[in-house]
Amino acid sequence: MSSRRLDRIFGSDGRTVIIALDHGLIDGPCPGFEQPAGTISAVVAAGPDAVLTSYGIAQSFAAELDPVGLILRSDGSVSNLGSPSTGSVGQFFGVEDAQRVGADALAVTALPGSASEADTLANLAHTISEAHRSDLPVMAEMVPGGFDSPPEMRGPDAVAFAARLGAELGADFVKAPYCDDYARVTSSTFAPVVILGGSKGSEAATLANIRAAVDAGAAGVAMGRNVFQSDNPTAMTRAVVAVVHEDATVEEALAILDG
Repeated sequence: MSSRRLDRIFGSDGRTVIIALDHGLIDGPCPGFEQPAGTISAVVAAGPDAVLTSYGIAQSFAAELDPVGLILRSDGSVSNLGSPSTGSVGQFFGVEDAQRVGADALAVTALPGSASEADTLANLAHTISEAHRSDLPVMAEMVPGGFDSPPEMRGPDAVAFAARLGAELGADFVKAPYCDDYARVTSSTFAPVVILGGSKGSEAATLANIRAAVDAGAAGVAMGRNVFQSDNPTAMTRAVVAVVHEDATVEEALAILDG
């Protein structure tokens, strides 16, 4: 796998801060992301390693995205306009599309333990096989039980199972939910694991989870709403970067957030 492409996503410390800006694919113009250019510029100014986004955003806002690594969302899903989205429904964009917009990696979601397990795992495996033929890394977003999974599907046993499955299918790095005893997840997954953010929570709780995850061996984060829905997305990004790359404490990160 191309170290040059992964070097665009991971720092020299082996860690990464990925800001997820692919929410428009499901939520349309969601709060905090109504005007993409401003949101992208606000988070990029704080020095994240990469942005995860849609083909349309990558195509239309190439200048704003140029300073950071680019991860293209490969799979599509039904939107939240009608019933709540149930997640990935297969590949929408492939290797040629990634090359066209200058992406450094593809992202694919799989839903082990859900009704969509077979289809989403097959799509993940197909995308990895296709991408690796072109030396393009893949991030597997492993969501045990699906988007609306019950609590038992978000515990360490299920998350460790899902993350390991992503690595077994050849993912270069894995995005997975944070949970207690995260060392069980990272120690049994032979690919770097980054935590997803989920719905907007308090800044203090988000930063505490990041600190705990990194201490447990996580390689960083791939989160969106907890950053771009913050009152100050630039400061929140800077606080996350400080925790992941500078080993800042939660208190030090909150001081950055408070200015």
